[in-house]
Amino acid sequence: MRHGLPTAAAALAAVLMITGCTTNNNVDTTKTTAIQPKAKDVSAADLAEGKAQFREANFGLAEQHFRKAVELKADNAEAWMGLAASYDELGRFDFADRAYDQLLRVAGRKPQIVNNMGYSQLLRGNKRKARALLLEAKAGLADQTVVNANLALLDKS
Repeated sequence: MRHGLPTAAAALAAVLMITGCTTNNNVDTTKTTAIQPKAKDVSAADLAEGKAQFREANFGLAEQHFRKAVELKADNAEAWMGLAASYDELGRFDFADRAYDQLLRVAGRKPQIVNNMGYSQLLRGNKRKARALLLEAKAGLADQTVVNANLALLDKS
């Protein structure tokens, strides 16, 4: 009997080793419901600060904040509009044109944008181009107060 006991123990050990080494074909199907963090618009603070600086006529600071906002979120039409307007006020019409081009790509040719482009031309002294753009904007706006004020400025110049 002594011979049988070690053989049985060896057989049991071999069975345990084999079954311990086999892969379990059961797949873990546990569903997780992790809550994804809400996507935060990192450009919002710079957009708000750019607007505040623009209202205070701090166009250099406004430009810096609007530029950072578009660097953080390239499809932010409002930031592109502020950046273009800041460049206009700084007399950097070359950069303003680039910002308006990008704004048109992001938002399309909207009357408010065309109005700003017309005002930009007014600041440059391009009266004919300014008038054409302002009239285009006027035709598409329900509230024509701003464009009418720009046209009045054009008529005075």
